[in-house]
Order: sequence, then structure tokens, then C-alpha cells
Amino acid sequence: MSKLIGLKDLVQDAIDKGATSVEQVQLEIARKPLEIIEQIEPLKPLATSIREIHKASIGSVYDTIRAINKQVGEMAGEYLKMAGGKKKE
Repeated sequence: MSKLIGLKDLVQDAIDKGATSVEQVQLEIARKPLEIIEQIEPLKPLATSIREIHKASIGSVYDTIRAINKQVGEMAGEYLKMAGGKKKE
């Protein structure tokens, strides 16, 4: 049973770290074009607003993924503990 719990923890950790990595990549991809647009003075306020909205929305999506991953991991852990406590007849 401890191997299954270890596997659950490994998968949960991989999902969490993977989500964080993809979030960082997505933010970095958007950074450069927005920096260029911000150099055009009439577009600077709009680009700054877009940057903040984009950062908040991306952050929210990946925070949700990590939160769901945590909840599913906790549920899986509880199910594994319950299954480990049952004796075969």
C-alpha cells in the first residue's frame, strides 16, 4: 500500500510542478510582445492593462489546477488508506 501512496504523491507532485512550469512559460511567451507594444507611447496603457489581465487570468487558471490536484490527491490518499485497511476474506 505504501508504494501506491508513494506513486500517488509522485503523480501529484509532477502535476503541481508541471502546472507551475507551464504557467511560467506562458507568462514568458506573452512578456516580450507586450514589452514591445509598451514602447509605443499611445499603446502603453493598453498593453500594461493587457499584461495585468493576462497575468491574473493565467495565474487563476493554474492556481485552480493546483488546487484541484491537491484535493484529488487528498481524496486518493483517503481512498488508498481505506482500501489498505480492508482485509481479504
